[in-house]
Amino acid sequence: MFKKVLIANRGEIALRIIRACREMGIQTVAIHSTADAEAMAVRLADESVCVGPPPAKGSYLNVPAILTAAAVTGADAIHPGYGFLSENAQFARMVEEHGFTFIGPKPEHIEQMGDKAVAKDTVKTLGLPVVPGSAGILKSADAALMTANEIGYPVIIKAVSGGGGKGMKVVRKEADLKEAYSTARHEAKSNFGDDSVYMEKYLEKPRHIEIQIFGDEHGNAVHLGERDCSTQRRHQKLVEEGPSPVLTEEERERIGSQAAETVRAMGYRGAGTIEFLYEDGNFYFMEMNTRIQVEHPVTEMITGVDLVAEQIRVAAGEPLSLPRDRIRFRGHSIEIRINAEDPDTFMPSPGKITQFHTPGGLGVRFDSAIYQGYTIPPYYDSMIGKLIVHGRTREECIHRMRRAIMETVVEGVKTTLPLQLWILEQPEFLSGNYTIHWLENKLAQR
Repeated sequence: MFKKVLIANRGEIALRIIRACREMGIQTVAIHSTADAEAMAVRLADESVCVGPPPAKGSYLNVPAILTAAAVTGADAIHPGYGFLSENAQFARMVEEHGFTFIGPKPEHIEQMGDKAVAKDTVKTLGLPVVPGSAGILKSADAALMTANEIGYPVIIKAVSGGGGKGMKVVRKEADLKEAYSTARHEAKSNFGDDSVYMEKYLEKPRHIEIQIFGDEHGNAVHLGERDCSTQRRHQKLVEEGPSPVLTEEERERIGSQAAETVRAMGYRGAGTIEFLYEDGNFYFMEMNTRIQVEHPVTEMITGVDLVAEQIRVAAGEPLSLPRDRIRFRGHSIEIRINAEDPDTFMPSPGKITQFHTPGGLGVRFDSAIYQGYTIPPYYDSMIGKLIVHGRTREECIHRMRRAIMETVVEGVKTTLPLQLWILEQPEFLSGNYTIHWLENKLAQR
């Protein structure tokens, strides 16, 4: 087992990794920018190293500085968390080449799944269902037009290297296709440095269902059930829950087993999430995230499994401690993301936290690295915490989350807590009858 792990990240995920390491008797090194010198992770890690100025490019994306910090502190392994360098295959290779262990998948799997067109072709070959679409990258507007006519409108054009809704355009009729193709390529180039795009059939009323999987270097692979991430705004998740209120036991086992078999066939190592669109009883592969997810606590709450600790064990070469027949799903869990944003305009709201109080009680978990007096910097993602609850039933879970939100105090900055409470009061959410388009449409009517 590792003696010391360097955490190449910040915020609540850095703190989450520190907690797992401490329970395993592993020392930790927190890197930080000058803007994060007073961060909670820096305070709680065994050691800390400043790796650059506030902009992420000079610090959390500064690979030479991160590798130097690992060498100077004598770290055995590097955990990338999520975001930043977590799905950068070149970084994973460099970590291994410099004699450290990368706590994540093999670089070739990060690379393979990072290209959405290649990922789609790969999993299709391995038996996962996919959305009808283009055979790889669209080389021209004429090729896009031909593909759209083959699969039928509406269609969606997506950036190969995309995420967060950038480089995505829905096209409902032929007259709009060429302009949408051009716009999607321009957005993809501006945001990701790659103007490659592909096309898929656009589903009108899908759910976003993701399967948590784990694999090891000994040929083992399991799934740990699903999370329903359909409550979204501009392709950004706001509320996640598990199990999904719409899947049957048969559907859960079917798609979970298929996902586990896929990663077993790949020889995949570590944690991953295979994301699907689900409509009318059918699943369609969307993408695979080769890292721990923001919403991983939902799975932890319903399975009792520490996913971060399992990541570390698998990276150290140990076999999975999760044989399929021992995984039991208990109750229901909901997670909300707390962002430092105006709940009406969604404008970022950085600043100093003047009052802070976390909720408590049975089945309540608060994952955050903020504290009273902490100043939220303006340089990074606006998410400042996650509130997770667990209950025997979905109804109990919703009531518990409402109560927990009302107990939470974060003053000095605006947060999305009022919006989250509003979402939990809507009839569509209460019934479980909502799609990935529901919240956006609902907000437009407010």
